[in-house]
Amino acid sequence: MEILDIPVYRLRDEIKGGRITPLDVARAYVKRIEEIDSKIKAFVYFNPESIFHQVNSLEENKKTPGKLYGIPVAIKDNICVEDEPTTCCSRILKNFRPPYSATVITKLKNEGAILFGKTNMDEFAFGSSCETSCYGPTHNPFDLERVPGGSSGGSAAAVAAKEVPLALGSDTGGSIRQPAALCGVVGVKPTYGRVSRFGLIAFASSLDQIGSIARNVKDAALLLEVISGYDSNDSTSAPYSVPEYSQNLTPTIKGIKVGIPREYFQEGIDFEVKRRVEEVFEILEKNGACVEWMSLPHTEYALSCYYIIAPAEASSNLARYAGVSYGLRVLGKGEGNPMINMYLATRSQGFGAEVKRRIILGTYSLSSGYYEAYYLYAAKVRTLIKEDFITAFKKYDCIITPTSPTTAFKIGERVSDPLQMYLSDIYTIPANLAGIPAISIPVGRDKNGLPIGLQIMCDYFQEQRMLNIACGIEEILK
Repeated sequence: MEILDIPVYRLRDEIKGGRITPLDVARAYVKRIEEIDSKIKAFVYFNPESIFHQVNSLEENKKTPGKLYGIPVAIKDNICVEDEPTTCCSRILKNFRPPYSATVITKLKNEGAILFGKTNMDEFAFGSSCETSCYGPTHNPFDLERVPGGSSGGSAAAVAAKEVPLALGSDTGGSIRQPAALCGVVGVKPTYGRVSRFGLIAFASSLDQIGSIARNVKDAALLLEVISGYDSNDSTSAPYSVPEYSQNLTPTIKGIKVGIPREYFQEGIDFEVKRRVEEVFEILEKNGACVEWMSLPHTEYALSCYYIIAPAEASSNLARYAGVSYGLRVLGKGEGNPMINMYLATRSQGFGAEVKRRIILGTYSLSSGYYEAYYLYAAKVRTLIKEDFITAFKKYDCIITPTSPTTAFKIGERVSDPLQMYLSDIYTIPANLAGIPAISIPVGRDKNGLPIGLQIMCDYFQEQRMLNIACGIEEILK
């Protein structure tokens, strides 16, 4: 078996046993990226010299091998790595190199992981297709004319194309799960607070979470295990112990109670996606699960609620990018205050169209006279959505839905239609609003050979149960 085909949980044993070295692994994946990334365009920063330097340092130190010793991990371009380009794929952060690393990066390094560069994303994570990046779009490995999903499209595509075995993404409204579904890989969004956000460049602070992308559930569980845990640098970090997800992973289907919300199977869902997901429900029943249709009544308001809260928080977070301390600076021309002219010129040229759209939407909903009518009202609706899930999990072990209403669409197909683009996340947004954990796993393909994803949601901090159920479904469908 070639190195690229070995799952991480087995590759670790091969490295530990001395049958494969971290250098062998690094060479195999570097070669793969150099051969195919010109077509996929998953990476925006890739430095083989840095990679081999990390490998050499790892082997010279001879310390006890960590959980990811010698394993390549790609990093989404909105997660800070000290002194390496971190741009959020935006012109306004051109040449920015953070003076510190995110907590998740420190955790990866402590466990011996090899950082394999930065992956492409929608600018500031605003998007569902990985097309708004200032570096251009990433291409879906299953069809180069189609999108990989977004905003973590580069990370999902890199894992799907075997350019890396693991990758980090961030999920604000589905930005890990939706691209995972479109690229046929596993994507995990943990409970809000489970993984530190320190060093994650903020989009919407009450929604953002860093999570794992892998080619199977056990590898995704291992990566999640490494990056999870309390962090005093993050005021929203939850002070709970972290289970050894990968070691405790037990395929679970028989006897579980599954809720299927009717609201996820209404107008807009592709026929083949609907049919395949319903086939999986039948398979679960045959294997001993109790599957029951139910309702999450406030789901219909989730998209509207999200597109008030997320842009509002984004407009506040992005106010810091003005060309003063770091990033792009464009000196304005004309009369008036030179500082104001500089702000206007920098933000006009530094931000792309989608970022500007969200800033305008967010600023409007926070402005005097509209805050109560929009943001405050959306916050109340968010509470109702959260209560729907709390009630449901008193009866069900998990809630299962499609991850995306469609498979991957053509590059350029939805760029000029923001509403259609926003609808791509209609099934993933509720989990972010509620703050619950969710995972997407591949469950088949459509007539064009494009992957179909299944979403599993569980109660707060029940990642182990969620991963066990996902692993059970994965084994059945093999």
